[in-house]
Amino acid sequence: MKKFMAMTMAMVMTAMALTGCGGGAATDESAAGGDVPVIGINQYGQHASLDNCREGFLLGLEEAGLVEGVDYTIDYQNAGFDDNVATQIAQNFSANNVALMCAIATPSATACYAAAEDKDIPVIFTAITDPEKAKLTGGNITGTSDKLPIEGQLQLIREMQPDAKTIGILYTTSEPNSVSAVEEYQAKAGEYGFTIEALGVTSQAEVNQATDTLISKGVDCFTNLTDNNVVGVLPSILEKTNDAGIPVYGSEIEQVKLGCVASAGIEYVALGKQTGMMAAKILRGEAAAADMPYETITAFEIYVNPDAMSALNLNAAVENAIDVTAE
Repeated sequence: MKKFMAMTMAMVMTAMALTGCGGGAATDESAAGGDVPVIGINQYGQHASLDNCREGFLLGLEEAGLVEGVDYTIDYQNAGFDDNVATQIAQNFSANNVALMCAIATPSATACYAAAEDKDIPVIFTAITDPEKAKLTGGNITGTSDKLPIEGQLQLIREMQPDAKTIGILYTTSEPNSVSAVEEYQAKAGEYGFTIEALGVTSQAEVNQATDTLISKGVDCFTNLTDNNVVGVLPSILEKTNDAGIPVYGSEIEQVKLGCVASAGIEYVALGKQTGMMAAKILRGEAAAADMPYETITAFEIYVNPDAMSALNLNAAVENAIDVTAE
């Protein structure tokens, strides 16, 4: 009996000690504001412009005064340019009841929007060329658009290639933003004396063959969209076009760094930062995603790669251009 009582007392004391530890932890957690909200980042694939969006997004949260580990934590997932994986990531975020989903590129945004709708989880997107065409403008969703400065690009190509007649464009047929951009190029190209030779693909695996087809059609140059299937294999495109002596114009600075001759484009870290500042308002409860119109960066810069230009005998001096090789 004495042994039993002693064992019972020991168990009670142990339980009290454990309860004391648990109570202290709960108090600390309460003082820290409870559970830290989770932001799920669904990035469609890995290339420099999308990486820059993510970097800028995190900078925007920081500049808004939020502290990682205190005000939020990040669950970053990469879909590897696979729509099914993007959908799976979004569904996992929904199942885990994240506080907010950040979608980088259209397929990820579409997946997050669908997965978040039933739970009314806010979604914020970035790197979406045409949110309306992509049907991402209704419900608890907002973000930033990277709409291409197409007229600026046409002016740049005309300045660098005065005698050019035909511009080749590769695009993904299932990508609403790319379809929209091609339509705008076709509508405006005539004003600058160009015709557009656009060729659609359904997957990244088709891009190299499509590149060969456009080269065989005798296009004077290529111009890129912010099409993830195309940009994801840009080095192999440039290998073919350089061998054929055909310039490729990028849609942003990172593509020019990779070897495109020039670009009229926006800066993607700045785009992501703008998105992060918007996300901070949602996390703080200062605004709801449903009440925030998406925002578009309209300012753009001219980027040039003199090494790529020289290799293709392009000698035009472009006023106010930023030399990417000097950075």
